[in-house]
Amino acid sequence: MYETNTVREKIKLIFVMLVPILITQLSMFSMVFFNTIMTGRFNSSDLAGVAIGSSIWNPIFTGISAILLAVSPIAAQRFGEKRGKDVSTVVSSGIYLSIIIGLVVILAGAVLLNPLLMMMNLPESVHKTAYDYLVGLSFGIFPLFIFNVLRSFIYALGITRVVMFILLISVPINLILNYIFIFGAWGFPAFGGGGAGIATSITYWIIVAITAYIVRTKEPFSSYKIFVGLGGFNFEESKEILKIGIPMGLSTFFETSMFAVVTILISRFSVTTVAAYQSALNIVSFLYMIPVSVSMALTVLVGFEVGAKRYRDAKIYSWLGIGLSMLIALITGLLVIIFRYEVAGLYSTETAVITLTAQFLIYALFFQVSDAIQATAQAALRGYKDVNIAFIMTLIAYWLICLPAGWVLAHFTDLGAAGYWLGLTFGLLAAGIGLSARLIHIQRTWYSEEKMVS
Repeated sequence: MYETNTVREKIKLIFVMLVPILITQLSMFSMVFFNTIMTGRFNSSDLAGVAIGSSIWNPIFTGISAILLAVSPIAAQRFGEKRGKDVSTVVSSGIYLSIIIGLVVILAGAVLLNPLLMMMNLPESVHKTAYDYLVGLSFGIFPLFIFNVLRSFIYALGITRVVMFILLISVPINLILNYIFIFGAWGFPAFGGGGAGIATSITYWIIVAITAYIVRTKEPFSSYKIFVGLGGFNFEESKEILKIGIPMGLSTFFETSMFAVVTILISRFSVTTVAAYQSALNIVSFLYMIPVSVSMALTVLVGFEVGAKRYRDAKIYSWLGIGLSMLIALITGLLVIIFRYEVAGLYSTETAVITLTAQFLIYALFFQVSDAIQATAQAALRGYKDVNIAFIMTLIAYWLICLPAGWVLAHFTDLGAAGYWLGLTFGLLAAGIGLSARLIHIQRTWYSEEKMVS
């Protein structure tokens, strides 16, 4: 991480950080994608089980990961304040927290998983696959959470290519392990969908092992002696991580769970509608990796400048990131609309599904731009460590605007299932406007403090 003096230098640094983060996010996304595809090749029952398991796991994973990613803005501000020696304590506290949280998740799963699946009244084969898949994934919870802490530390240094290379290596490893444990090979039995969970867990252990080795032995990471500082649990640092991370995690959890609820509500429509919605959502989710990646870079850059008390630079980075995310969302959204039938054809060969998916994708432009604004505005606020008001805003937008508006439009107008798309768009746009207004307020406050100090 380094200081920049011109807008051109700032844009360059954003892209230097952004591209590796984007490739990393796509690599992580591809693991879930290949789990689904390869299980589908095994049989449809196992595919349904893995889909159910993923829908249960994703809100938990994304919410808790967001808590641990709070290490990133905290460490970035420490670097900006020239307090690099304190970062090892932050990271080690994050590692301890990841183990504690992982243990809580495993214990909660042991108690609640089977009753939850029973409530869903699934066919026996689907129930078993979902259970086996999630149990298989549980063996990878500790390495996954620890990796997120180490990744946050690496990102805070502004060195994002390292994580990219690690994830690129992990994708073919995961594919090979999927083949072994799903279909049965090299003397292992065929576990079907449950094997995808086992393969993913082993992949997570390999990822965290490589990451820990690099952090421990390679410069500049080794100079911070992260693992040397693991001798004790620092309550104050852990408290700060939770103070920032819990609102971040809850905000992310409520966003992902909102989409899960919409999926459940749309399941009451025809099979064709459900298939088309899932196809369109998968496309939008894939493209959402871009604003997510911009957001991760933005949080670090803003946090670094705030720590260095360069509030004007933090403000410039904030709006450059938001503008860049909106521009990319606009371009990708237009491309999706122009080639909507061709894109829809990648997911189905049925004319009715393709046609309906293409209709849903018309809303993708407005949806993506709204999502890009709210994601990056929220990321900039995280760089200022302003998370509580942002959490309340997103909670209102997701659950008091998105869902009610979608329900009304879907059931009391001629829009049908497309009403949910509009409801989601309205809610995300409301979140984007509210978070942007909050960002302006925070920046004015910090600028006023800067003037008083000077």
